[in-house]
Amino acid sequence: MAIRFQYNKTSLQDLGKQLKVRQRALPTLQNKESALRMEVKKAKDQAAAINKAFEEKLIELEGIARLWNEFDVSLLTVQDVRFGVRKIAGVKTPLLEEVVFAQKEYSLFSRPSWFPDGLELVRDLVSRAFEREFFVRKMRLLDFARKKTTQKVNLYEKVQIPGFADAIRKIKRFLEDEDNLSKSAQKIVKSRAKEMEDVG
Repeated sequence: MAIRFQYNKTSLQDLGKQLKVRQRALPTLQNKESALRMEVKKAKDQAAAINKAFEEKLIELEGIARLWNEFDVSLLTVQDVRFGVRKIAGVKTPLLEEVVFAQKEYSLFSRPSWFPDGLELVRDLVSRAFEREFFVRKMRLLDFARKKTTQKVNLYEKVQIPGFADAIRKIKRFLEDEDNLSKSAQKIVKSRAKEMEDVG
């Protein structure tokens, strides 16, 4: 990214202001990036732990899989998923608060005795599935924000700050050279005027 500037004091002041803004913002961005990096790692670990627990629960339930043929899946439906938003390092992430189920009435006498336990197992599995999905989304959002912040840090650190500093250096050198040439020209004019006075 080439920085556009003119060889004058106004441009020098503008570039100086922009450089200071970026130099002040850089440490904050670097802190945000490291905080997001840690949060992404935590979210990945939590998502992996939730996924592992979910898989283990499914394996544990394989022994009673034949009973699920008798189970009436229409008895339990997800009525609502309540979630909140939590800010982590300035990034809004979803937070699962509660999965609300609607349960139809059924006769305990006409159903097998394990039905209430089966309903609880279904509630547990569905809740874990939602929790797993929320952590995956949280991890993706945090990782996307971290990548954006890393790009901005790199842009400031490797492109803009050195670019502005280089442009400022070029303008200062140009203005110094222009000032030196002006002084030299004045000296020459004075010395010629003195020579003319001495001759005339």
